[in-house]
Amino acid sequence: MSRLKIKLPARPGGKPALIGAFAGMVAIGVVVLYAMLMVYVRPDEIAVRQVFIGPGKGIKQELYSAGLHFVMPGYERLHRFPRDLQLLEFNDDQISAASAHAQPSIRIQTSEGYQVTVDVTIAYRIVDPYAVISSVGPGSLYESSLMIPRSDKVLRQNLGQLNAEEFYSGAKRKVASEKAHAQLMEEVSPAGIEIWRVMVRHYTYDDRYQEAIEQRKIQDQTVFKNRAEAAAASQEAEKNRVLAEGQATVDVERERGSAEVKKIAADADLYYRQRVAEGDLLVALAEAEGTRLENDALKAGGAGNLVGLEMAEVLQGAKVIVVPTDGEGAVNPLDLDSLLRGW
Repeated sequence: MSRLKIKLPARPGGKPALIGAFAGMVAIGVVVLYAMLMVYVRPDEIAVRQVFIGPGKGIKQELYSAGLHFVMPGYERLHRFPRDLQLLEFNDDQISAASAHAQPSIRIQTSEGYQVTVDVTIAYRIVDPYAVISSVGPGSLYESSLMIPRSDKVLRQNLGQLNAEEFYSGAKRKVASEKAHAQLMEEVSPAGIEIWRVMVRHYTYDDRYQEAIEQRKIQDQTVFKNRAEAAAASQEAEKNRVLAEGQATVDVERERGSAEVKKIAADADLYYRQRVAEGDLLVALAEAEGTRLENDALKAGGAGNLVGLEMAEVLQGAKVIVVPTDGEGAVNPLDLDSLLRGW
């Protein structure tokens, strides 16, 4: 019959094992002490120290910036607050997005009985953590106990002064937002909070007023359209009148220019004809005067001898023919008329 043998593991022991266990306990103790004694303030935070026991207990005005700070458990505590810009949203959509700083949209009842749903964003920051914790308390009480209720009240007071129609006016919404900003700043600044901006982001009317105002806007746009078309037609008629007057002026000036050109051409032709006639007259007068002078010269004494000398010059080099100058058949070479008749 065989025996079943079970081998048990060796029992740890010895000095090395004890040292390892002690080192582990020391490491755990250091981590625990670090978590208990050291507080880390992030770069976007600022802290205020509170002492719980002793003669100096209470909130201290000294502020602690980013870094690690030693804190004695049970004796004191650091309350951290955000130092960057904070946003408080009054917006139903932001609530559905699980935003930690979102509240329902503000619903305002107008004087006409209509309801307007307004989405508003308030930007603010903590400028004095000591005043915040002294007047409101630690943690996020500054938001839940101060910013949310005061902002809701101030927004309803100032935006509620606008009627439904005035929400369409950007200038009036801006005035109401500025009033809300000033009033909210006055109420929360003693608690160390500064309001940077109050912004009306969106507004929605109920269905009854939305339909009524859309119809009114359509009517207004129709009136504006008709006025614009009438003005355009008037301007078109004025343009056509100006164009017609301009074209008539152009035609008149063109005809005047054409008549002026014809007149100048006629004057030039008349001037030319006058100058030509004057030239012809001068030529005729000169020719008549020459003829008269020739006749006067021929009538003068010795004119026949002069003519004979001229004829002799013409006959130079010619053959000499002797003709009788007396008796029957006599010829007088100086009697040109007889010679011409004989030829």
